[in-house]
Amino acid sequence: MTSAAAMEIKLDDDDLIVSKTDPKGRITYANRRFMEIAGYSEPQLLGKPHNLIRHADMPRGVFRFLWQTLQKNEEFFGYVKNRTASGGYYWVFANITPDYTAGAQLAGYFSVRRRPNRSALIQVSDWYRQMRAIEAEETPSKAPEASMQWLLEQVRQQGVSYKQLIDQLEDLPE
Repeated sequence: MTSAAAMEIKLDDDDLIVSKTDPKGRITYANRRFMEIAGYSEPQLLGKPHNLIRHADMPRGVFRFLWQTLQKNEEFFGYVKNRTASGGYYWVFANITPDYTAGAQLAGYFSVRRRPNRSALIQVSDWYRQMRAIEAEETPSKAPEASMQWLLEQVRQQGVSYKQLIDQLEDLPE
């Protein structure tokens, strides 16, 4: 029997996963390392929605917050658990930014993902479990907003901004 831990792919310190999407979130570029780790070929990725690699353990509220952040023309930093083509998973520390044309039109989004701080994942995994529990109690239409608000309340209780909290998590000793 294979344990859940055996299904995890851990990124190396020098791994950089890069992708670009169009404004609707369809993949327009994936670097080789992304394809290797996720287990998809270029034809299997290009033109597909980025949520192709969304892991079921990820609360929808995280993505609600991500999209709200990007729509404010701000970059998003956060921890994301992705699913591989073979059913395994890998955690990333994601930086996602809006990408604009020379004429200031939204061209899509640029994402660079790297190895997350393993100590931070302990806290983040707990928050995500609680967010999924909140989502399970809500109607599908209200679930993302409810869990996002819960997450933002956790941030407020720390007395810092979301970005400051993420920076603190990344600075934890491993």
